[in-house]
Parts: sequence; structure tokens; C-alpha cells
Amino acid sequence: MESNSRGLSKDTLRKNRTNLVLGLIVLVTVILLVSLIGWIILKPEKEVIQGEVEANEVRVSGKLAGRIQQFNVEEGTYVNQGDTLVILSSPELLAKLAQAEAAEDAAQAQNKKAIKGARKEQIQGAFEMWQKAKVGVDIAEKSLKRVKNLFDNGVVPAQKYDEVEAQYKAAVATARAAKTQYDMARNGAEQEDKLSAKALVDRAKGAVSEVEAYMPETTLTAPISGEISEIYPKQGELVGQGAPIMSIVNLNDCWITVNIPEDQLKDFKMGSIMKASIPALDVKNASFKITYIKALGSYATWKATKTTGEFDRKTFEVRAKPVHPIADLRPGMSVLLEEND
Repeated sequence: MESNSRGLSKDTLRKNRTNLVLGLIVLVTVILLVSLIGWIILKPEKEVIQGEVEANEVRVSGKLAGRIQQFNVEEGTYVNQGDTLVILSSPELLAKLAQAEAAEDAAQAQNKKAIKGARKEQIQGAFEMWQKAKVGVDIAEKSLKRVKNLFDNGVVPAQKYDEVEAQYKAAVATARAAKTQYDMARNGAEQEDKLSAKALVDRAKGAVSEVEAYMPETTLTAPISGEISEIYPKQGELVGQGAPIMSIVNLNDCWITVNIPEDQLKDFKMGSIMKASIPALDVKNASFKITYIKALGSYATWKATKTTGEFDRKTFEVRAKPVHPIADLRPGMSVLLEEND
């Protein structure tokens, strides 16, 4: 009996040891599995910075107000520089042109009148008045000689001689005045009047040129080649001076824009190459050259919540252009930048 109970005790102890070892092995295995699963689950993923594709966009607007008469394009149309996009109707401009041309005609007439001078009839009339005054001078001179002889002989008193002499001098003055009027009629307007008339013509021509300069603005053409991205008014609507009518986007001038926190800016240098993916085109690791770095406003600054160990971090806008052309790249597409290892 004693030998049997001793043998049983040894077997029991051996089994207990085996179970303990197995338990420890299972426990260690479970701990390792849990740790591995936790590490996989809690492993920090690479930080992904998301940006966006942008492109050069130009708004088309006119220098004058008018009503949309006709659209030659629609949204999505590709246009070349110089293509006619829209035609405006502006009756007011035509009325201003007519007014300016009428003012120019009136100024031209005044200028011709100043250059030509008095009419032929006026010149002839002034000449006849001068000849009449000369005859009066001759008569007054003869009368003065006769009265002077009589005065010298004591026949007439001095008062009579003075009266005849005064009449002679008046006749001479009248002849001079008539000659001056004749010269004025023959020579035309004075130089100052001619210059003033010419200045009026130049001003009228300038007004006509100004209105004519606005005439091409009724037909708006494409300032660049690109795609019509948006048309704002409808046909028949009235648009104001300088109001945008449509936008043209140049798909050959695209770039990507990403916002980078200040503490990560060390990986982005002017002129350096960075890699980015474009999910919309299924493009991986495309190369882009950094061409622009600028700090954003205070609205984009991350404020530190602690007084020690942290600082207010600014955000920088980084732009980069494709090193090689990327087909079908369009503004608005998302861009993903993975954190460097």
C-alpha cells in the first residue's frame, strides 16, 4: 500500500510539473500574441498631408456695360487665344459715337472758317469803305490847301482854318481805320483764334477716338488659351462695367498646393523635388518641384495649449509644379503626400 501511494504521488507531481510548464508556455504564447496584435493595431501610421491641384484661371470681363447678345462658347469648351467668346449689345455706345462725330464736324467747320477768314463779300465791302475814306482824305486835303492860302492872305479867320484842318485830320484817321478793317478782313482770324479752333478740332477727335476705342469691347475675345470653366450671366442679361462674364482655366499651367505645419517645413525646400500621389488619376509618387513657400495668416496658426515645451506653430503654403506633364490633371483634384521615412 505504501509503495502504491508513493508511486501515485510521484506521477501526480510529474503531471503537475508538466501542466505547469504547459501553462507557462501557453501564457507566454498568449502574451506574445496579444502584444503582436496590439503592436499591429496601435502601430502609428504614416502621416498623410493632403493638398489640392490648382491652375491659372483668368476672368473675362468688359470695359463697358451692355446686354449679353450672343454666346459663342459654353462651359467645357476649349478656346484658343483670340477666339470670340461673347458679343454685347450697347446702343448707348452708338449714340455717344454719333454725338462725338457731330461735335467733330462742328469743330472742323469752325476751324475752316478761322483759316479761311472773312467772306469775299466782306473783304470787298471793307475795300470799298477804304477807297471811300481815301477820297474823303483827298477832298479834305484840297480844302485845307485853299483855306490855308486864304488864311495866309487874311481873307478867312483862324477859326475857319482850324475847322478845315480838323476835318482833314479826321478824314485821315477815318481812312486809316478803313484800311485796318480791310487788312483784317483780308488776313482772316488772328493766330490765337486759329490755334483755338484747331484745339477744338483735336479735342473733338479725341472724343471720337475714345468712343471708337470702346467699340471693340462689345466683342470679347479669349485672353489666353484654355477651357471655359464657368459662365456667370445668361444670354439676354445685363452686365455692368468690369463685371466678370466667364472664367478660362489654363490646364497646361497646373500646380499643387499643400499646407505644411512649421515643424515639418524642414523637409520642404525651394527648388527641391517632392513625391505625391493623385488618387483621381491613380498616379503614384509623381515628382513635383517646389516653386513657392509662404506663411499663411494668423488664422492658420496652431496655438500651443501649454506654456512650456510647446510653441505656436505657423502653417506655410507650399506650391509645386509637375516635373513631367501629367495627363488629365485638373484643378480641384486631391493630392496626397506621405511622411518621409
